[in-house]
This record gives sequence, structure tokens and C-alpha cells, in this order.
Amino acid sequence: MMDTRTGMPDLTFLGGAGTVTGSKYLLDTGIDRFLVDCGLFQGHRRLREQNWSPLRYKLGTLDAVVLTHAHLDHSGYIPVLVRDGFEGRVISTHATKDLCGVLLPDSGHLQERDAESANRHRYSRHKPARPLYTRQDAEVSLDQFSSVSFGRESLLGRESRVRFVPAGHILGAAIAEIDIGGTKIVFSGDLGRPSSATMPDPTLVKRTDFLIVESTYGGRRHDDVKPEHAMANVVNATIARGGTVLIPAFAVGRAQSILYHLQELEQAEKIPDVPVYLDSPMAINASAIFCHHLPDHRLTAAECRATCDVARYVREVEESKWLDRDETPKIIISASGMLTGGRVLHHLKHYAPDPRCTILLTGFQAGGTRGAALAAGASSLKVHGTKVPIRAHVENLDVLSAHADSDEIMAWLSGFEEAPRMTFITHGEPSASEALRQRISDELSWPCMVPKQDQVVGLS
Repeated sequence: MMDTRTGMPDLTFLGGAGTVTGSKYLLDTGIDRFLVDCGLFQGHRRLREQNWSPLRYKLGTLDAVVLTHAHLDHSGYIPVLVRDGFEGRVISTHATKDLCGVLLPDSGHLQERDAESANRHRYSRHKPARPLYTRQDAEVSLDQFSSVSFGRESLLGRESRVRFVPAGHILGAAIAEIDIGGTKIVFSGDLGRPSSATMPDPTLVKRTDFLIVESTYGGRRHDDVKPEHAMANVVNATIARGGTVLIPAFAVGRAQSILYHLQELEQAEKIPDVPVYLDSPMAINASAIFCHHLPDHRLTAAECRATCDVARYVREVEESKWLDRDETPKIIISASGMLTGGRVLHHLKHYAPDPRCTILLTGFQAGGTRGAALAAGASSLKVHGTKVPIRAHVENLDVLSAHADSDEIMAWLSGFEEAPRMTFITHGEPSASEALRQRISDELSWPCMVPKQDQVVGLS
């Protein structure tokens, strides 16, 4: 409840605290009650198991969910919330609403399929395995989405309003500026990289009373190399060996960025003319949405068409299976980006044991995922209950990440004309969040803290 001694709201960190997943923040003014983001925990089992724990408050008392962007670590718990009794609005940008119309039903479908496979092959410790939510649960939840344009205010309750400005992370990604009775609270969401080839720069914010900022790369700097140059090196070396490049990619954002860079490389004849396959129905649908929202990114209509046309779309399961029987060199882009599920796992089983091939990771890999294990040099991975040897080359190009690095976050923070009363550092592994906290304290002299999971803070 609202802190009656100060007349200010309470902020509870229900996710994204001490971890880079599960973003979920509760604001309670005593009059209005709403969540900012409503994401799934991913990665380590101890985190994933939190998805099954019921939230500790009555969902019927929530007025709204403010959604910064569509990625599942920010949106993926919404179907559970609605199924279990939430009746309010989910407020997002137009593009985020459209992308969630693809991501959330697909997430439910994959959970159903994974549970069915685990029961059939008996590799789950749960008897029986069951999905966290179904495709139907996700489709029902979409009815409660309400979208708003960048720059326009939307009411959250009786005394609260929200305004979205571009965050530059993926299509529709927003920084949420929330006003509660004259007190301003800014949630960075996930900040994109300045000078991205496809997305706008993160919007500079001049002032806020309280700031919640992400720290995915809070302790790291991206390599100072052009993405296309790095990709060309990997592709050319792999094709010269007679191998296939397998790119696990987030279906929303990363897949479209990779397609753009491949199109540029092909047009400039900097890589061989080999087939490129986009093997992810969700990424295919997301690419169409990308071209539908031209004002929200940097590409022209012609560039969008060229980007989408560079790949052959793989929709059917049988065609996906055929890719693993085809021995000719090629590039396969398939979800998911951290190898947590989806069609990419079947390709991984086939190509990982082949030393001619390359597995190209393209961004942050959360702890406890197969992607993180690969990036750390794992010699084998367990996939569908079977141990798969890793003999393929493994490359991780952080330069392709859609997240701002430590220097880029600090540059964004420097746009504030005065220090917030308090800055909360979230959405990062503990070492990354602590590194960013130290930089903010040392270089900006701002009061700041790294909150703990389930911590309640009075915004006074």
C-alpha cells in the first residue's frame, strides 16, 4: 500500500532484480495499482520455477499493466495474469501490441508442444509435464491490450498517467514516463544502442524524480567493430570450410537486424551467394510487422522489402527438417536466441557436432541457458534429453546486441539535467548491476541502489 507517512507510492520489485529476466514492477499509490512490465523468468531453473509461484496480491485490484516492449522477459507472464483474474488494460505502443499478438500465442504453443514432447519421451522430472499457459490463454489475453502512440499520454487510473518515448531497443520499445500526482517516475525499459542501423536512438529524458534503469551490459563494453564486418568474417570462414552458419536469434528485433546486415553484405558482394533461411514462423510474422510500422525505425519501405527478401521463409515443419538433410553450405536463422526452445534446437543437434559449421550467438545469453553454456565453452549440451557434443565453431558477436553497453547507458544518463532523487538499477546479473551502480555513483554522484527481489521501497 501507499506510504501514508509521506503521501508517496510504494514500488515493489517482483522481477528483474538481481537477474536479467522476469521484469515486473508494482507501483501502488493507495488509489491506483499497476504493474510496469510483466515478464517471464528465464535461464536457471531456480528462476524459471518462480513463474509457477502465484503473485502475492489480488489480481482484481490491479488497474493496468504498462508494457515497455514485447520481448517475453517483459511481456510473457501476461497470459497467466489474465487467466488468473486480471481484468484491467495492458497499455503499450502500437507496434508492441502487434508484436505481442505474435509472440504470446507462439509462446503458449511452444510450451504446449514442449510439455507434450517431455511427456512422450519422459525427460521431464514433472509427472506429467504441463505448460505454464496455453496458446488459447495467450490469445484471450490479447483482448485486454490497449495501444497508444509515442508521445501521447494515457490514463492508468484516477491519479496516474503514462507517456511512451522511443527506447530504440526493438520495434515499439519504449521508455515509460509515469506521472503520479505530479511525481515523475521513469522506467528505461531496455535501452537500445545509439546509431543502430535499424532502430532510432534512445530518447534523452531531461528530468525525473525517480529512475529505474536496466543494466544488462552494465559492466561491459561492446567491441568497437562494425556488425557487418564481424558477420562477414564468420560467414566467409564457415562457407570456406564447407559448413553451415546457424544463428540462434530472437524472433523479434534480432532476426530483422541480422537479415538487414546480410542483405547489405550480399548486395556489396562481401559474402558468398549462399541460401539464407529464416526458420521461425514467429520471426517471419514479426518481419511483416516491422515493415508495417515504418515510422518506428530507420529503414525505408524499399530497404524493408530488400531485408525481408534476402531470406527464404521456412514455415512448415517438414521443410525445417529438410534443412538438416541438406548438406550444402547455407545460413539458418532460427529462434530462440538463447537456445531455450523452438526449432533451433533441432538444428543445434544436427550442426553442433560438425567442426565445419559455426554457431553464431548474437547477443546477451542469460545464465542457465544453453546459449550461456555455449558462450562459456561447453563441450556438450543436453537437448531433448540427449547429450549433444559441441565440435562446431562458436562465436558470440556482442556487437549485434540490441542492448546499450555500459558507456552507452552512461551517455543516456548524462542527458538528465539534474539527478533523480533515487536511481534503481535493475534487469542485470548482480555483477553487471553493481558495476553500473559504481559508475553512476563515481561519475555522476547520483544516489543509487540495486534492489533485491521482492523488495518494497517507499518513493519518498
